[in-house]
Amino acid sequence: MGNKKGVIIGGSVVLLVAVVAAVAVISTQSGKKSSSSGSTDSNQLSTSVKAIQDFCQPVDYKQTCESALEKAAVNASSPTDLAQAIFKVTSDRIALAMNQSETLNTLANDPRTSGALENCKELLEYAVEDLKTSFEKLGGFEMTNFNKATADLRTWLSAALTYQDTCMDGFDNTTGDAAHKMQESLKSTSELTTNILAVVDEFSKQLANLDLPFLNNNKRRLLEEGEEEASSGGIPSWVPSSKRSLIETGPAKPKPNLTVAKDGSGDFKTIKEALDQVPQKSEENFVIYIKEGIYKEYITVNRSTHNLVMYGDGPTKTIISGNKNFMMNLTTKDTATFEAIGNGFFARDLAIENTAGPQNHQAVALRVQSDLSVFYNCHFNGYQDTLYTHANRQFYRECTVSGTIDFIFGNAQVIFQNCLLLVRKPMDTQSNIVTAQGRKEPRSAGGIVIINCTVSADPTLFPVRNKIQTYLGRPWKEYSRTFYIQSQLDDLINPQGWLPWLGNFGLDTCFYTELDNRGPGSDTSKRAKWKGVRTITNTDAQQFTVEHFIQGTQWISKTGVPFIPGLLPQSQPGRIH
Repeated sequence: MGNKKGVIIGGSVVLLVAVVAAVAVISTQSGKKSSSSGSTDSNQLSTSVKAIQDFCQPVDYKQTCESALEKAAVNASSPTDLAQAIFKVTSDRIALAMNQSETLNTLANDPRTSGALENCKELLEYAVEDLKTSFEKLGGFEMTNFNKATADLRTWLSAALTYQDTCMDGFDNTTGDAAHKMQESLKSTSELTTNILAVVDEFSKQLANLDLPFLNNNKRRLLEEGEEEASSGGIPSWVPSSKRSLIETGPAKPKPNLTVAKDGSGDFKTIKEALDQVPQKSEENFVIYIKEGIYKEYITVNRSTHNLVMYGDGPTKTIISGNKNFMMNLTTKDTATFEAIGNGFFARDLAIENTAGPQNHQAVALRVQSDLSVFYNCHFNGYQDTLYTHANRQFYRECTVSGTIDFIFGNAQVIFQNCLLLVRKPMDTQSNIVTAQGRKEPRSAGGIVIINCTVSADPTLFPVRNKIQTYLGRPWKEYSRTFYIQSQLDDLINPQGWLPWLGNFGLDTCFYTELDNRGPGSDTSKRAKWKGVRTITNTDAQQFTVEHFIQGTQWISKTGVPFIPGLLPQSQPGRIH
């Protein structure tokens, strides 16, 4: 351990100094340009003010950055001081907004407004925690793992941004001025969080340009177009034969720590009772086996419940069921039957449903913000807003998701692989939309990636699938991005493919693309002609694979769940789900 300390960064500030040092290169280059103009004003600035201006040079919201640091770091002149100050002032301002939500809640008369403010308090706590995680956990990264460190930072900072945005989403259809007051409070906090993300982004770019050998030691080989061969089961050729049979059969079911059974044959009759016994912040897996039955419960795996594994007797046998919905004066977030919040959550062989029906509008079956979460052979059934892929890195393999409007939505970094997306029959006046991705800032890491999946009509929709319009997605937020790659698109897909949200909102700034898909719905000749509907190559698509988009090769394998790290070769037979 003693020798290893020499290659480990001694503390978060050390890495932040490296971040700022890289950014300083940009600042210096910018400074050279301005000095050639003959202006002497910058020479008269105090050292502190000049340091702040240099620090804020690469960010997106420079004025917000400078004004915040001028107040919070009056005597700061070093990059270290400023780096610490930007994290602190952002966290402090979010905490103030959180306190304001509590104050406003005492004055709220509208139940929907009260629910939104309650959500804000919870979500802003998550945002502060993720900012602290981004700062404090940097001390545990090795210099040779800078790529992992920056990937983690982008995920956590993007999540902090998403929670602030979700706070405001809760005020849809509310009365009073609480929404306006919260929006004013969160404007600067969102801009400051985006600025920290900008610093990390610029750091990553500068470091990549240096091409330092020690940063490349742990890089896996890139999966170039056509390079990866797969067996008929979709297993890459480089997987050793000794492990191939394990991957082909899927992960073995672990020995449970606790068993839940409605008939009394287990340790508990309800899932909630078992959850209450789970150790908090555990670094080891804790396994709950849920026997066959319909469990009418609302479940939350809280923030402190880490590495929880839940498995059932199969997605048609073990079912967790709820019916909360928007018409009950609930925010969309609060309608979820099941919430997975604690990191490292893994579920398999079970179903989660919301039975509210299409007439009750938003009704979430599952909401996930658990970082490094995995779902295998699960069913998620609902209508509008079935699966809320809220934030952080998520992986779904061999799952079925059913719904009508925006039934996969959120701003997680999420990949669906070998999944079945079943479109159900909506109300007569409605259209179906599979995805509504919620990326508000261009630097945010979020996106929905659908690889080697099937989009098809369920039995209720099939007879009228050509009368009811079904679209691949629509831009819920301005920088929404969704990818359909190497998937089967059946004939229910409208030739336009993508649907506007409202007017021209997001049409130029979204990122929607389809690559190497198949089936009658995959013809792109009549697709929407927005600027945001784009064409990419197989080489471009590598950055949106399991290996690169969610860094899945570093964490999925410990669950035993099979996955394809890159793209399947175009010649691969039997790719249909």
